[in-house]
Amino acid sequence: MKLCLSEGSLGGLKVLAAAKATGAPVEVQWLPQEAHVVPFLTRPQLPALQLENGSFLFSTNVISQYFFRLSGKEISNFNNEQSDFANQFFEWDITELEPALSAALYLHVVQEKKGEDVLGIIRKPLDYLDQILTKKGTSYLTGDVESAADIVLWGSLFPLLRDDSFLPNELKALRSWFQNMNLKEYCRKAVESVWTPKGLLELKAYLQKHPAPSLTLEKSATNEAKEEESAQQHLSDVEIEAIAEIWSRGSASLPNPWKPQHPILPVEGMKNVLITSALPYVNNVPHLGNIIGCVLSADTFARYCRLRNWNTLYICGTDEYGTATETKAMEEGLTPQQICDKYYSIHAQIYQWFNISFDYFGRTTTAQQTTIAQSIFQQLLERNYLLTETVDQLKCEKCARFLADRFVEGICPFCNYEEARGDQCDKCGKLINATELKKPVCKVCQETPVVKSSQHLFLDLPKLEESLEKWLAVSQSSGDWTPNSRYIARSWIRDGLKPRCITRDLKWGTPVPLDGFREKVFYVWFDAPIGYLSITANYTDQWEKWWKNPEQIQLYNFMAKDNVPFHSVVFPCSLLGTGDNYTLVNHLIATEYLNYEDGKFSKSRGVGVFGDMAKDTGIPADIWRFYLLYLRPESQDSAFSWNDLMIKNNSELLNTLGNFINRAGSFVCKFFGGCVPTMDLTQDDKRLLAHITLELRQYNQLLEKVKIRDALRTILNIARHGNQYLQVNEPWKCIKGSDADK
Repeated sequence: MKLCLSEGSLGGLKVLAAAKATGAPVEVQWLPQEAHVVPFLTRPQLPALQLENGSFLFSTNVISQYFFRLSGKEISNFNNEQSDFANQFFEWDITELEPALSAALYLHVVQEKKGEDVLGIIRKPLDYLDQILTKKGTSYLTGDVESAADIVLWGSLFPLLRDDSFLPNELKALRSWFQNMNLKEYCRKAVESVWTPKGLLELKAYLQKHPAPSLTLEKSATNEAKEEESAQQHLSDVEIEAIAEIWSRGSASLPNPWKPQHPILPVEGMKNVLITSALPYVNNVPHLGNIIGCVLSADTFARYCRLRNWNTLYICGTDEYGTATETKAMEEGLTPQQICDKYYSIHAQIYQWFNISFDYFGRTTTAQQTTIAQSIFQQLLERNYLLTETVDQLKCEKCARFLADRFVEGICPFCNYEEARGDQCDKCGKLINATELKKPVCKVCQETPVVKSSQHLFLDLPKLEESLEKWLAVSQSSGDWTPNSRYIARSWIRDGLKPRCITRDLKWGTPVPLDGFREKVFYVWFDAPIGYLSITANYTDQWEKWWKNPEQIQLYNFMAKDNVPFHSVVFPCSLLGTGDNYTLVNHLIATEYLNYEDGKFSKSRGVGVFGDMAKDTGIPADIWRFYLLYLRPESQDSAFSWNDLMIKNNSELLNTLGNFINRAGSFVCKFFGGCVPTMDLTQDDKRLLAHITLELRQYNQLLEKVKIRDALRTILNIARHGNQYLQVNEPWKCIKGSDADK
C-alpha cells in the first residue's frame, strides 16, 4: 500500500498516526499539496491511500478506520455499542467538527486572529467532547483503550489546539484526553513528520486557496431523541383514533396488488400511465448524471405508480442513429451497427445492475422505427408542413463529406466555449448551426472545413405555432411540468418559432423517402423521439392503444433540461402536424444538471463516474440509487461528491433508515419469532401512527407531483420517528420486565 501525504495537510496527522499506531504496512510518499494522485477526481486530494489492487481511499477517516480494521484491533476489542458510538464520532467529525475547525483555522492562520473570534466558532464542539468524556468517565472516547475515533478526532483538533489558548481550562476532561493523546509515540511521530516549518507554510497557502465555510453550528451531535422537521400538522383525537382503527384492520383490508399481463395495455376505468425516459445515446457508457436525469427518476416514479395500483407501462431504449454513432464507429474501427450492438448490450447490463424496472427496453435501429418515422414524415408532407431550403453547411474537403452535428467542433458564438459541437454547446446549452461556430475544425482530420450549399427539408414550425400554443396551454395547466420545462418551452415560443431542419447528409439513420433526398437521413432530433412509438410497437403490435389514445392515457416524459426543446416543441409539432389523434405529453419532468465534484460530467472526456465504474466499486446498487435520488437536481444543479456519498450513506441510509429497520427487525426476530404480535395500542403508539400517517400523506402528495427528492425525505422522517420511539420506550428493557411491560 502507498500512503500519499503532504506536509501541513489537515488530514495528514490522523492517517499517519493511525498507520503508526496499527503498524500498517504502508510506503509513505511525500508530495506537494496540489499533486493529482486519485485519477478519477477532478481536483487534488491528499491524503490518499492506494491499495494493492490499485483502488484508492481518500477520506481521511476511512483510511484511519481501514488501518485499524486491517490490524484487527477494533474488530476484536469492540462490542456493538462501542462500534456504533465510534461510527457516530466519525460522522460528527466530518459533518460538524471539521467545518468548524476549517473556519477557525482560516481566521487564526490566514487572518492571524486569536481569542473569542476563533474560540467562538469551535466552543460548541469542544463542550460536546468534554461532556462526553466527563459523562463516560473513561480515558478515551469509546472506553479505556484508544481507538480509531480517538486518533481521528485528535488529528482534526491538533492543528488548532496545539495553541493551548484555544483549549479552555474549565474543559478538564477534554484537556486531559488531548494531552494524553499528545504523549502517544505514534502521535508525536506524526506531528514531527507533518507539522514542519514547511508544513505550516503549506497549510497557510492551502487555506488561502480554500476560504473558510460560512456556518453556524446548531445541530445536536448524537442520535438521541430530538424534534425532527417533518410534515407536521395538528390532528384531532378523533383523527388519531381513526388512524389507529385503520391500522388495526391489518393488511387483509388492503386492495390486492394489480398484476397486469404482458403485453401491458390500457384498461378501461383504470388510471393508465405511460412513462418514458429520454433515450440515451448508444455511443457511450452512461454516467451518473444521465442515470438520475432520465432512467432512475422514471424508474422510481414507475415503481410508485405500480404500488398505487395504476396500470403502468415504462418504456425506454437506446438512441442509435446520427452523427454520434458514426463518429464512435470511426474511432473504434467498427461499423455503426457493430457500435450499436456493442453499446446497447452495455447500456442494458448497466440498467439491469441499477435495478431499473423497464417494462421494455428497446432500440431505434428497427424496421418499426423506419415505418413509423417515414409514415409521420409522409403525413407532414401531405399536409404542407414541410419546406425545402438551401442550407450553407460545413464540408471537409479532405474527408469529402458534409460535417453534420458532432463531426465538427469550434468556439461557441454565444459563450465562447472552445469545444462547442456543431449542433449544441455543452456549456451554455444553446442550439447552434455548424456554420455559426468560430474557428471550426473537422473532428476526424482536424482540418478547417469550407462552407458549401446543400438542399434540406425543414419542419414548418411557424405554421404549427398556433396549434402548439393551444396544446401547451392545456397540457401545462392540467399536468405537472417542472418549472424549467415550462420556462424553456415558453421561451421558444416567446422568441418566435423558426423552421427546423429535419434532414442530414449522413449514411447512418432513417432514410428520407422522397426523391431528391434519398441520399439523406432524418435528423436525429426529428427521428429519436419517434423511437418511443417504435419501441412500444416492438413491444406490442397494439402500440396505438397507448400512443393514439390521449383520452385514456397520462403520458410522463423524464429527461434532463437540455432535451426539453425537442420534447415540448419539435416532437409535439411533428405529431400535431399529422392530424392524427396522438397521445402527447401531459407531464414533462426535467431535471437540472448533476455535476461531478467541482466540474462537469463529460462522456466524451471521460470525466465523472460512469455506470460500469459504479458497478466495479463494489458499492451495492441500492446505495447508488439512494444517493442519486437524495441529491436529485430538481430545482437547481447539484454535485456528486465521493466524500458526500460516504457521509450520506453513513448518516442517512445507515444511521437513520438502516438503523431503524435493523433495530426493529432484529427485536421482532429475537423475541417474537419474526412475527409482529397482537398488541393493544397505547396513546404513544397511536401518536406514532399519526405521525407516520402524516408523513405518508406528504409522501403521496409529493410523488404525485414527481418531487422525488423531497418524497425521499419523508421516508427518512418515518425512520426518525421510529428511532425516537424505540429510544424513548426502550422495548429491550420492557421485554425483560413484567407481563404488562411485555
